[in-house]
Amino acid sequence: MAPVTAAKTPWTVHDFLVLPLRIPAQKSLPREATHYLYLRANAPKVPTEKTPREVFAVNVPIDTTELHIRSLFANQLGGARIESVAFEGARVGKGISAPVAPAKQGKKRKRGIEGIDEDGAVEEVGLLPDVWDRELHRSGGTAVITFVDKPSADLALKEAKKAIKNKTEIKWAAGIGNKLPPLGSARYLTHHRMRYPDHLTLQASVDAFMGAFAAQEDARTKMLARQRAEPDEDGFITVTRGGRVGPAREEAAKAKEEELKKREKDRIKADFYRFQVREQKKEQAKDLVKAFEEDKRKVEEMKRRRGRIRPE
Repeated sequence: MAPVTAAKTPWTVHDFLVLPLRIPAQKSLPREATHYLYLRANAPKVPTEKTPREVFAVNVPIDTTELHIRSLFANQLGGARIESVAFEGARVGKGISAPVAPAKQGKKRKRGIEGIDEDGAVEEVGLLPDVWDRELHRSGGTAVITFVDKPSADLALKEAKKAIKNKTEIKWAAGIGNKLPPLGSARYLTHHRMRYPDHLTLQASVDAFMGAFAAQEDARTKMLARQRAEPDEDGFITVTRGGRVGPAREEAAKAKEEELKKREKDRIKADFYRFQVREQKKEQAKDLVKAFEEDKRKVEEMKRRRGRIRPE
């Protein structure tokens, strides 16, 4: 039986170039390791103007940063210039168009309130301070690398293919040195310290958040009031929660308020001159008694004269 030999690593997998990276020895792993990075020209379902100068990377190391990617292409893969790097689940500017699924995020505390800036992009206001000095990615993560122009993107893929063919050793994190925060226990000690920011930082975050929230509520109230007061193109008033407060209802409310004020004023005035009212009622009663007595006397006089007056 022939001995089993290790299969050679292919140059490509489908449309991807298979670029081996040499990971230096770490304290946690005191020997070198090989990590495979897959590269191809980006081909999203909905291309944008940036698509021709983008490279799609799969299986990026979990500790990858933009500095790692820039150093890799600048120092070991032909010196292609990079404009930006968008990792899986990250949002750069108004978004990225890449054939990647959003990263699954765990439960996080609420960071801020979203608003719209002058350019129409979504921005968050009142952000809480970061609690990590360096982000890590999930295993097998992806990234979209945007170069300054299409020739730079083509050069990057060409140099990667050349390095694979010539079996050039590509060292990961070469030339970075101490430019990034350390990992391991030092990272978690820093995380513990960053979880408790100072009072002034927290107060500034709360003030910014509440200011943006109050502005949103004020704008929403004004919009609803405008919808309730202004008819649409067909002449109908939009019914919104909180009731209709149109011009007619406002005028009626003001008239009712004036009427109530007048009634209260008359009531107070009547109570103030109550003794005069009592005297007036007494005089009216006396006049009624006097008129009754006068009518009674006339009836008596008519009865006495009834039999004495004879017709001629």
